[in-house]
This record gives sequence, C-alpha cells and structure tokens, in this order.
Amino acid sequence: MIDYVKGTLEAIDTQYVVVDHHGLGYQLFCPNPYIYQHDLHKDIQIFTHHYVREDQIRLFGFPTRKDRALFEKLLNVSGIGPKGALAILASGQPEHVVAAIEQEDEALLIRFPGVGKKTARQIILDLKGKLVEFSAEGTSSHEPNLLSPYVEEKPDALEEAFEALRALGYVEKELKKVRPKLEEEQLEIDGYIKKALQLLLKR
Repeated sequence: MIDYVKGTLEAIDTQYVVVDHHGLGYQLFCPNPYIYQHDLHKDIQIFTHHYVREDQIRLFGFPTRKDRALFEKLLNVSGIGPKGALAILASGQPEHVVAAIEQEDEALLIRFPGVGKKTARQIILDLKGKLVEFSAEGTSSHEPNLLSPYVEEKPDALEEAFEALRALGYVEKELKKVRPKLEEEQLEIDGYIKKALQLLLKR
C-alpha cells in the first residue's frame, strides 16, 4: 500500500498530475487536478489509493486522507467505479454528498455522471449512517478558492475547465447549459470547475 507520494509537481493534466520523486514520475489520477495549479514545480504531498484490477493498475491522488477514505467507501458500492467516485468528489463538497445520502436524496445523486436511479439507491443503501466522520468536512489547504486572482486568459482557463469536466463524464448538452454563466466569471481553471459543478448539481 502506497500511503502518499511526496515530491515535485511536474505536470497537470485534465485527469491526473505527475509528481517527481527522486527521478521517478508518479501519475496520480485526481478528482480535480487543477486544485494543484499553484503548486506546479513545488514540493507537495498527495495521499494515494492504489487501484489494482486485471485490466487496470492506477494510483489515485487526494489532498487529504479523509477525501481518500470517502473515495474508498464509494468504491465499495456496487455500480460505482473509480471514474464515478472521482466525479462525485470533484465537486469539492463531500459534505453535500453525505447529506444527500443521509436524507435519501436520489435526485441530487443522479446528477453525477454515471449515477442512475439504481446506483443512487445502492449508494444510499450501502452508505447511509456510515459517513458520520465526513458530515462536517473542513476546508483543506488545497481547496479551490473562487476568489483567487485571475491570472490566465479566460478562454484558455475556461476551455481547460471544460476538458476536465468532459474527462469526469459530463456531456456537451450539460456543459452548454452552464457555459453562459461561466463566461460571466473571471476565474482560474479550478474556480471554473468548481463553479460548473455547483451549477450542474443544482439543475
């Protein structure tokens, strides 16, 4: 079990980050890789989950152990794979997910990519009453800040954000509905992603 990777953040992609540890580059798939954009070429620590299947071996990365623990609980639900669990965590508001589970709010859960009514019901059946430690999620040091300075050209940042959302499983029809609202904003990539997810989950 690899508990965490500590090293220099060398690259950020729409689905993963690359951390160099003594010349070895670790590819870590994350819910929202762009929360680390201010750490590029700096030393960071990312907590990991080593996912092993016959057809896939991957490392998934999280800013806190609590985020990783919620990812692992979601993985234990029948019908939820790594991509689906990452999409749920990408909202950056796990306490809202927990509240939806506790209140049996299927309508909110099915707004996540890949989660239908059957899977939403399974999430509730498997996890209701078992997520008390996640209900008061604190703000991590890497949580996206919607008020952070605007330093990139808006079109580039916005399009990068949409690429990340597509990687999470959102389709063009959904993205077109929230684009006008996002074009009114001046945010960095992580800010656009978080704002988009908030809008998508409200629809």
